[in-house]
Amino acid sequence: MKNKRTIVCFGPGPMFKGGIANYNTSLAKAFDQIEDTEVHIVSWTQQYPAIIPRDFIDRKSKVDQLEGTNIKIHYLTNYNNPASWNATAKLIAGLNPEKVIFQWAIAIQGLPMGYIAKKLKKSKNIEIFFDLHFVIQKEGSALDNRLTKIGIKHADSYIVHAFKTADELKQLFPQKKFEVIERDNEITGNGLKVLKLYHPVYDMFKPNPDIDIAEVKKEMGLKENVFLFFGFIRKYKGLHNVIEAFAALAKQRNDVSLIICGESFWNTLDSSKLSTRIKNATFGVAKKLFLKNQDNEQDYNPLALIEELNIKELVHLNNEFVPNEDVPKYFQVSDNIMLYYLTATPSGVESIGYNFNMPMLATNVGHFPETVVDGFNGYMAKDGDIASMTNAMNKAIEKPIDRKNVAATSKDMSWNNYAKEILR
Repeated sequence: MKNKRTIVCFGPGPMFKGGIANYNTSLAKAFDQIEDTEVHIVSWTQQYPAIIPRDFIDRKSKVDQLEGTNIKIHYLTNYNNPASWNATAKLIAGLNPEKVIFQWAIAIQGLPMGYIAKKLKKSKNIEIFFDLHFVIQKEGSALDNRLTKIGIKHADSYIVHAFKTADELKQLFPQKKFEVIERDNEITGNGLKVLKLYHPVYDMFKPNPDIDIAEVKKEMGLKENVFLFFGFIRKYKGLHNVIEAFAALAKQRNDVSLIICGESFWNTLDSSKLSTRIKNATFGVAKKLFLKNQDNEQDYNPLALIEELNIKELVHLNNEFVPNEDVPKYFQVSDNIMLYYLTATPSGVESIGYNFNMPMLATNVGHFPETVVDGFNGYMAKDGDIASMTNAMNKAIEKPIDRKNVAATSKDMSWNNYAKEILR
C-alpha cells in the first residue's frame, strides 16, 4: 500500500478574518484533494502582540470551511507565549511532514516564525517553504527588513506571486544565490528554489445563480454602472483615491454608483472600553518609537470624503466585516473592482474578482502591470493621478471589458495547479 505524504500549512486557520486565513485554508483544501496526502493546518491562537487594538476573529461567517475535508487543524501558536512557539515546532516535527508551507504576510511575525522554522531546520527530511505575500512591507518600518530576515531566512524554498517579490528577496539576501523557476520548469542550478507562481482564484466564493441582480441593485439604491471597493480599509489600498476619482466621475455622468464594502482595519474594538483605550495608547507609543511617521494609519479615515465631496447618495457603504457567505452578492451586482492601491503585492481582492470574471481598474504600481492588461482584462491608471483614475473608470463604462477576457486571464490559476507545483 502506498504511504501517505504529510503536508503542513502553517498560518491562520479559518476562525480568523482576512485574506491570509482564506488563503491558508484554501491551500490546505487543495492539498487535501490530492490522493494519498494527509494535511494539517497548524494555526495561531493569537497572531500579533497583545497590545494591538484589533479583533482578528471572524465572528460572523457561519459556513464551516473545512466541512467535507480530512484536514486536521491545530490552534496552538500564541505570538505572546514563546513556550507555544517551541510546542508548535515539536508538534510539526512529530507529524513528520514532507513539506511545511509557512504563510508570510507581515514582518511583525518574524520572531515566532523564524524560531519555529529554525527548529524545524534540524529535521533534515522536512522541506521548509515560505509562501511570500510580501518581502518589503507595504507600510514600511525601521524594523521590517530585520524582522523579515529573521522570519524567512531558514527556508529551503520560497514561493512568490510576482517577479517584483523575487527581486525584493534577492535584495534582502544579497549574499544568497536564488533560482527563480516558473510553472512547469525544473530547477537546473544549485541556488535556493523560488517558485514563481500566482495568487490562485478564490473558489471558496461561489456566484449565486439564483440572485436577482436588478432587485438587489434596487434594494441597495444602485444606478446602472457600479464600481466596487472591497476588503479591509487600509491606507495602502487607496480608498481615498477611489472616492476622489468617483466623485469626479459623478460630476461628468449621472448613471454611476460606488459600493464600499469592508471593515476599517483599526476600528474593530469598542472604544468606550478601558481595555481598548489602554491598547490604543500603548500601541500608539510603540508605533512612534518604531515606525516612520507616514506609517501611522490609525487616523486614516477616507470615509469622511463621502460627506465632504457630497456623494453620499451615490455610495452604498457597508463599513463592517463581511461574512464569507455574503461576499458573492457584492461582486455580482458590480461591474468593476477598484484597485487604486498606493503599493501592491498580489491581492486577495483581485483574486476574488477573478472568481467572478470581474474587470480590474488598477494603478500601475507593484505587480498590477504583470496581471492587468490595459484594455483586455481591465484598465490601468497612473499612480497618484486622480484624473487618470477617473478616465479609467469612464473608459470601463464607454468601452466595457469583455468578461471572457478576464476568465481567460485566470483559467489556469487554480488552487489544484498551485498545490501540485509545490509537490513536484
